[in-house]
Amino acid sequence: MAPTLLLTGLLAGSLGRLLLRRLSRGAEVRPGWCEAGCGVLWALLGLSVDKPTLWLPVMLALSWFAVLLTATDLLHNRLPDALTFAAYPVFALLIALSGTSALLRASVGAALFFCLHATVHYVAPHAMGGGDVKLSGSLGAILGAVSWPALVIALALAAVITLGLRAVSLSRWRDRVPHGPGLLAATWILAFLPGM
Repeated sequence: MAPTLLLTGLLAGSLGRLLLRRLSRGAEVRPGWCEAGCGVLWALLGLSVDKPTLWLPVMLALSWFAVLLTATDLLHNRLPDALTFAAYPVFALLIALSGTSALLRASVGAALFFCLHATVHYVAPHAMGGGDVKLSGSLGAILGAVSWPALVIALALAAVITLGLRAVSLSRWRDRVPHGPGLLAATWILAFLPGM
């Protein structure tokens, strides 16, 4: 299963990179970045499960969104609305189809994560961008579907990843370190662990 997911991940990453370029506020990403990111994450998912589960489509979609959004945020310091808004119906449908009994938890998680990030953005707009707020609700739904503690752990883990990003790249982001990659990585890790 892993070789098949590796190949389809490479293709999905390539199509995603082309999509980024065609958006109204296009984002240019060097060939190979999105392809390698999706290929590796999808292959990792294939290695971690013996047979496809109903949670696998959630993880495949999360991996795809995470690679495209992380590349765009790191290179262009923004998260495209076309992707952050599209994530809501995609994850709502996939979580509903996953067979999990956590739909209420996913809805509450989405609302809590969105409200918390919106409050931080309102109080300290320099600390968190609007794109991070738009992204947070869909990620909160995934974390809520995983568990209540996942919501809290994700906040701490995302902050640690963002601080680590700042530490290794002081010259790249002087004013604002992108928080989207931290949010996406934390969500992916916490959603991946229960699937194993």
